[in-house]
Amino acid sequence: MNLRVVYASLVVSLKSFYREKTAMFFTMTFPILLILVFGSIFMDDDKLHFTLCVQDLDQTETSAEITEALALTGTFNITRVEPTIDATQYAKNNKTNLVLVIPKDYEKSYTQYLQFDDPNAFVTLTYVYDPSSSSVVTKMQILNMVFAKMNQGLSAKPPFIRTAQKSIHTRKYRFIEFFIPGIIAMAVMTESLFGTVNVNTELRQKGIIRKLSTTPITRADWILSNILHQFILAVISTTLMLLVSYAVFDVHLQITAWLPIFIVLDVFMFVGIGMILTRIVKEAQSASAAANAILFPMMFLSGSFFPLEMMPDFLQAFARVLPLYYINEGLRASMLFRDNAAALSYAAIIGTIAAIVFILGIAVTRWEEGR
Repeated sequence: MNLRVVYASLVVSLKSFYREKTAMFFTMTFPILLILVFGSIFMDDDKLHFTLCVQDLDQTETSAEITEALALTGTFNITRVEPTIDATQYAKNNKTNLVLVIPKDYEKSYTQYLQFDDPNAFVTLTYVYDPSSSSVVTKMQILNMVFAKMNQGLSAKPPFIRTAQKSIHTRKYRFIEFFIPGIIAMAVMTESLFGTVNVNTELRQKGIIRKLSTTPITRADWILSNILHQFILAVISTTLMLLVSYAVFDVHLQITAWLPIFIVLDVFMFVGIGMILTRIVKEAQSASAAANAILFPMMFLSGSFFPLEMMPDFLQAFARVLPLYYINEGLRASMLFRDNAAALSYAAIIGTIAAIVFILGIAVTRWEEGR
């Protein structure tokens, strides 16, 4: 082994990396950004904070004490739901995974239990919940512990506060069924973005794109062929994921015309972003780093893996401007909840964004690019 040769090669590699300013930025800065983002999410993982919707049907001072006690735990930010509203419909309309319902005549039952020493007196609080949410189980477990402490503080008699669960859906859903649409959206995004950025930057750096201008193929033909290529890969990938999901996990997902529509929108969106990045990133070696800087925040902050409510408020607001969030929600609305109105709404949003991004991508693509 010749150490001088090793040293010379190392110096060349370091100098090449230093000259590629884009690669330096994304390689050095991007991991720090991830630490800052996810550190702000999980730095207080022992002090969970959730939004809890409470509907008090009794509207008495005694029933209000439960809401106050839950707020004092420091775990819940209480949102009060009007007693005239249907709790199930409220949860669906507001995408709330849990509504705690305090029943009518709570104070009457409490008086009977405490003052008249009636061991058969009790009250049932209802959890109106979304079983497809991964955080709702944690919420209910925390509530159960709070109510257990309340029961212990009352007396040694049978527990006064009991709980019951009511799903907002007519059919029971598993988290895996909630998870799969997000993975489909993420996989199509990854393939479309990386496929466009990596290939186009390499072709441009080698001067191949410029040479295409001397051939019969037009710019529109070339872009369309790339779109079809990414769409075919997306269909194959989605089909394989669904086959494995049905075979291994026995999922029950609704496959309708919405699925190819959202796949097309997903492809157009991230191919467009990829074309824009191709214009910005000058070296093929920097392409992966630049794509990662867009891909990873969108992957982890758009609700593909865990609910948005686990994030700080400012990250929740940021997540709702990410295109992948609307693709996730649109696929879940169509495949899981069979809500065509919601699917149409999400498709309109992502379709508008995709059209703008794709048109910008076409506008910045030039045949004369390359060396």
